[in-house]
Amino acid sequence: MKSEDRITPTRENCVYTSCYCEENVWKLCEFVRTERTAPLEQLFVLFISNENRMVPLWKQKSGQGDQPVIWDYHVILLQVSLQSDSLIYDLDSELSFPCSLKLYAAQALRSDHNIRPEYHRKLRVIPADSFLLNFASDRSHMKTPDGSWRMPPPPYPPIHTTEMFLVKLKGSSSLIKSSVSVGILS
Repeated sequence: MKSEDRITPTRENCVYTSCYCEENVWKLCEFVRTERTAPLEQLFVLFISNENRMVPLWKQKSGQGDQPVIWDYHVILLQVSLQSDSLIYDLDSELSFPCSLKLYAAQALRSDHNIRPEYHRKLRVIPADSFLLNFASDRSHMKTPDGSWRMPPPPYPPIHTTEMFLVKLKGSSSLIKSSVSVGILS
């Protein structure tokens, strides 16, 4: 991809913290809004999860070989364009950054037809401008019962927006109930 076509920094220059995908995507959206590299109307945040909080994704950096990583949820960014292929931005993927939606669906999501029903994924699609306005996290879902971190948090303060809508990612069933099955991508 030519640098003038890029809407985000290169993968290496993105704000990134392992296991904080929702904040990584928020930071990508914030960059696009601040730098005005693309219309926010082209960007959608995809939450991938299910009722069991066990969703397989392939081609993940934390994976081994062709085995999937089982996430409780994962968050990626979708750029929809009428002039070219839709693109996926997944900082945890081994695939190119960005990656075509078609390639990401085939290699990272794969078909639900080939996996057990308890692993079937659902997507919640949120416009990027709404995500920037409404998402906040106190990071409590990343703490153990004794208060220690499951994984080190990002170096910046937790995301708090003007609307202060706090997303409780741990045990949230509202995310799943308003989701769409991934099977439509297969």
